[in-house]
Amino acid sequence: MTRSVDPLFRPFTLGPASAPRLQLANRIVMAPMTRQRSPGGIPGPDVATYYRRRAEQETALIITEGTTVDDPVASMHSAIPTFFGPALEGWRRVVDEVHAVGGRIMPQLWHTGMARNPKGDVPNPELPSIGPSGLSRPGKTVGEPMTTARIAQVVDAFARAAGAARALGFDGLELHGAHGYLIDQFFWAGTNERTDAYGGSVEKRTRFAVEIVEAARREVGPDFPIVLRFSQWKQQDYAARLAQSPEELAAFLAPLCDAGVDIFHCSQRRFWEPEFEGSPLNLAGWTRKLTGRPTITVGSVALSGEFIGAFRGESSTVTGIDELIDRSARDEFDLVAVGRALIVDPAWAHKIHEGQFDALLPFSPAALAEYP
Repeated sequence: MTRSVDPLFRPFTLGPASAPRLQLANRIVMAPMTRQRSPGGIPGPDVATYYRRRAEQETALIITEGTTVDDPVASMHSAIPTFFGPALEGWRRVVDEVHAVGGRIMPQLWHTGMARNPKGDVPNPELPSIGPSGLSRPGKTVGEPMTTARIAQVVDAFARAAGAARALGFDGLELHGAHGYLIDQFFWAGTNERTDAYGGSVEKRTRFAVEIVEAARREVGPDFPIVLRFSQWKQQDYAARLAQSPEELAAFLAPLCDAGVDIFHCSQRRFWEPEFEGSPLNLAGWTRKLTGRPTITVGSVALSGEFIGAFRGESSTVTGIDELIDRSARDEFDLVAVGRALIVDPAWAHKIHEGQFDALLPFSPAALAEYP
């Protein structure tokens, strides 16, 4: 490959030049990828080293693996990092290490909701998981719907985590509203059968997320970036869709914009696939067009197989990035998040920048057991 990669290495600025809220050296983001390397929920020095290695090799923005908010049933594994209590000092070390090499970093704040299996290796296994309607998937009731008081508790937990992110020196935060976890369980009609203010229309199903964004904004102030990650597909149903048309997507996004989301992180299994018939735009492209807000695209970047296959033992070969460059050059989206390629190769961004395409590493599921 001899073509220029310059579109991927343009600086990015959120906000006016006179008062930028976020400045990145290029358009490459490390996608949040759960690693379960924080025993007891506390990230150690190895976690700080892991993120620093990517930042010092030209990954402009790190979005951490999902970190759970201060709720007793937020986590789905005891080695997933938390974002409260003793874990915060570990995260301070992570921030310092990334900043020391000129990187930028945001935590992904997470509640797994009904995706948590109380019979697994989870904190507080004696407690039931929670969700908007007690459904683990469409048609499968395993608990009671969340009360409005319980909803308020979780909103407060996200707000406190947001305040901690700012206090620790992070450069923004991301809310995990994708892939069938708690926020997404409210978004999705398949798991939200509520008839109160939190269910019904696509707009009403955003209310839980809207309250979280608004509460987080009160904690962090107007100049701290808030990113929301969302997806059409769910781990419970890969064919699920929140929006069947651009009009429905616009109705879904509008309340979230009004609440204060700055950047939308649009998760697809394959970023190159068009979102709606009749247009080549992907989910990030449509979201940018409909809202005018910056977007992050993600989904099997530079790899032949999508990431769900990795958990079935499938490897992925390195593929070209011509389409990624073309779409970036057209400003279809603003940033691109790279997951598995950065797990296996901390120097991925630097190699792309230097044109070292033959040196890119293929992905093997065995990489998930390593922590380079």
